Amino acid sequence: MKMEKYPATLVEQYGDALRCDCCVRRCVINEGKHGLCGTRVNIGGILYSEIFGMVSSASSDPVEKKPLYHFHPGKTVFSLGSMGCSLKCQGCQNWQISQDKGAISRLQYLSPENAIKTAINHGDAGICWTYNEPAIWLEYTLECAILAKKAGLFTAYITNGTATREHIDIIGEYLDAYRVDIKAITPENYRKLTGYNDPSSILINTIHAKKKWRMHVECVTNITPTMNDTPDELSKIAWWISKNLGIDTPWHITRFYPQYELQHIPATPLSTIDLAYEIGKDAGLKYIYVGNIPGDKRQDTLCPMCKAMIIERYGFSMLNNVSNVCECGYKLPIVV
Repeated sequence: MKMEKYPATLVEQYGDALRCDCCVRRCVINEGKHGLCGTRVNIGGILYSEIFGMVSSASSDPVEKKPLYHFHPGKTVFSLGSMGCSLKCQGCQNWQISQDKGAISRLQYLSPENAIKTAINHGDAGICWTYNEPAIWLEYTLECAILAKKAGLFTAYITNGTATREHIDIIGEYLDAYRVDIKAITPENYRKLTGYNDPSSILINTIHAKKKWRMHVECVTNITPTMNDTPDELSKIAWWISKNLGIDTPWHITRFYPQYELQHIPATPLSTIDLAYEIGKDAGLKYIYVGNIPGDKRQDTLCPMCKAMIIERYGFSMLNNVSNVCECGYKLPIVV
């Protein structure tokens, strides 16, 4: 399907070129050229987004699939993705739409109005932008988010965290949750994983989303052997979350499986997952969840005070009634 061009937001003149300030790559784009994400083009001195309303994937998903465990657990969310990405992760799980230019043939137009109508018709409690990177989809996510809030739906970014502060400030009033990847914390490891060498910009802007806009934040680290799996790296991630986002912030540690350009790397050893879990506890984190290991009981939510079962999960299903108050009286930081 032919992509329609839509005037881009957050653009600065940069000599004879244009600088896109939508994501932290801040691409300087010359006439007739695209930015790194492949979706923003300079034509006649005007920057256009080519993916406004262009959807590659749409699904009504359990919110736990995102994963969001402390944000409307047991509810479903209308999940939308387009194409392109601000990073070049070697082990991308959605590379067919984030990195493959052939994804254009699978795009279908869905207006913001129809996106909200579809979510309501599905009985979804909210809408989120996921599968590829919402940081490059601002024009569309903003219009959808404004309509979603009017309709009483919650909103969420499932993101690698590359939205700029300006981006976050534009959508912050309308965005409820920010499920962010903390892929690594040292520049060397972050570059190995993503091709980008400044994780500090992701970290700083995540703090901004939480503290200025009071977004609900949950973090994910996909532990990839030889890339971000050393005790030092994992400890730095866990302590950063603890000190900057708070010990109540959920940390999802997920098992890597061979994907895309990392098919030569084996799945994460379970011993590494166990180590990361203990590292998170040592950093004071109250809610550490293990993902990509079916049946692992560390996906359940326990009361930090008395260790009673609060939410029992199997896969993306709840096995008990959802609550955020334990029988012992402890109130958990869960949005219900």
